[in-house]
Amino acid sequence: MRIDAHQHFWKLSERAGGWPPADLAAIYRDFAPGDLEPSLRASGIGGTVVVQSLPSVDETEFLLDLADRHDFILGIVGWVDLKAGDAASTIERLARRPKLRGLRPMLQDIEATDWIDDPVIAPAVAAMSAHHLTFDALVTPRHFAVLTTFANRYGDLPIVIDHAGKPPISSGRYHEWRVAMSSLARLPNVHCKLSGLLTEAGLQRPEAIRPYAETILELFGEDRTIWGSDWPVILLDSSYETWLSICLDLVPGDHHPKVFAGNAKSFYGLQIESGQRVASR
Repeated sequence: MRIDAHQHFWKLSERAGGWPPADLAAIYRDFAPGDLEPSLRASGIGGTVVVQSLPSVDETEFLLDLADRHDFILGIVGWVDLKAGDAASTIERLARRPKLRGLRPMLQDIEATDWIDDPVIAPAVAAMSAHHLTFDALVTPRHFAVLTTFANRYGDLPIVIDHAGKPPISSGRYHEWRVAMSSLARLPNVHCKLSGLLTEAGLQRPEAIRPYAETILELFGEDRTIWGSDWPVILLDSSYETWLSICLDLVPGDHHPKVFAGNAKSFYGLQIESGQRVASR
């Protein structure tokens, strides 16, 4: 069974002018489990991890409620203000929901690059570790140095870099990105998602992503590379099925069991019932 380790759901009416903007017409609408299920069945995807896309505890609870109703949702990566005075108690409360598997601060949208390099975060990280939660790093290259410091400081915290750190594919600055990613890859608690690369490639053809995908596999190997669709954002550039096909071709066949399933299961601690199929109730 394949696992999609990175996708989203949202209701525009609850986003109060948040992302996506109206000019992104292909994704400027509601996206619910029923919209995704046909692509999951067509692609042989048996389960997914849904990732937050608003800095909101309310949205996290909305996603957890969806997970309670849809068996294919194996885990939720939510949001908590890690610097809030009640962060640890909020994490403890949310962690009572068994499908909460991680948290993601939206670092790419925070002006201060060093926001995460703050001891105020320590109690929240301790609470995450106590409840066996993971950390999704939504970063761009400006964050790589501070993320390396953070990952060293919290060496027991499982961290995954979303969308390969959003490499500057359209501008061709490959070398700088590779050097920084090499430093992160040397840390055993850091993993990387093979996702979002077509979005970063812009108008370039899919072939432009090949050196970046191959570098991810080279640096993080078959044990720490995790595939995700980034649906519905992928619809801006391609289709769910096409992105999966591109990645199946890029990843060596003997790596498929881990990259397209096993690593997501082990990283997020997903509970999968024997013979589970895509279904909802």
